[in-house]
Amino acid sequence: MLREHMPELMPAYDRVVELAGGGDLAARMLSLYRPPPYLAACSQGVWTREEGPALVRNYDYSPSRLEGIAWHTRLLGGMRVIGMSDCLWGLLDGMNDAGLAVSLTFGGRRVLGDGFGIPIVVRYLLETCATVGEARVTLARLPFSLSHNLTLVDRSGEVLTAYLSPDREPIFRPFPVATNHQGIVEWPEQAKATKTVEREHLIVGLLDDPGTTPTSFVDAFLRDPLFSTAYESGFGTLYTAEYRPVVGAIAYRWPAFEWRLGFDAFIEDLHTEVLAEGSVA
Repeated sequence: MLREHMPELMPAYDRVVELAGGGDLAARMLSLYRPPPYLAACSQGVWTREEGPALVRNYDYSPSRLEGIAWHTRLLGGMRVIGMSDCLWGLLDGMNDAGLAVSLTFGGRRVLGDGFGIPIVVRYLLETCATVGEARVTLARLPFSLSHNLTLVDRSGEVLTAYLSPDREPIFRPFPVATNHQGIVEWPEQAKATKTVEREHLIVGLLDDPGTTPTSFVDAFLRDPLFSTAYESGFGTLYTAEYRPVVGAIAYRWPAFEWRLGFDAFIEDLHTEVLAEGSVA
């Protein structure tokens, strides 16, 4: 399935399988085809006014399941990619040096299907697409294992949110916000627990408010209700990411710490963040 749908990744896939010791188990896991289901929360929005564009997102999940590795890679020998690792070589969010930025949220639907886990999809887009238009064409042909929302922006400022599901065609909207539903709420219990509608309305309000600045927009992601402390429930905010495609700059943020990276200024380092009592990332 990987060879059929993402053939460009095969040389890198063969290498990571080799590094994992080879064998059927490693090959199946690293393909990310039909992975176990996983649920998260997450909020994301695209700022397109002064100093933009910028993709800002909160990743909300269980601290124990965060790999916590920001990769700077050139897996296919072409575009450079910086992003947050998941499933060893997939990505939760990231940006390439062509100026395409992508991040994911859970889509708020329980349906499962035969397709790929979303981290390898994010990796594939950033390895092979330079623009939102190219990414849209790619997403229209891929199969997905679970419902997820992707928000994308490129250097030109074009914005797209893609509602992806195993059981229906992708829905594409030029909408700069995504939380954990796909236009309408289809899982009310999950929506209530994560406040997906309230978070979406808040981000839309920030983007519509003429008084919002680039700094205040990012800062809002570091405060309640966008910043979640529900770590014991498995959807506390583990980091805030800010991707700026025009200048190739990335910042990973917490309420009291900021880590800036870039394609020409990527310095390896380690940061330990105490999220809450007993929760460390």
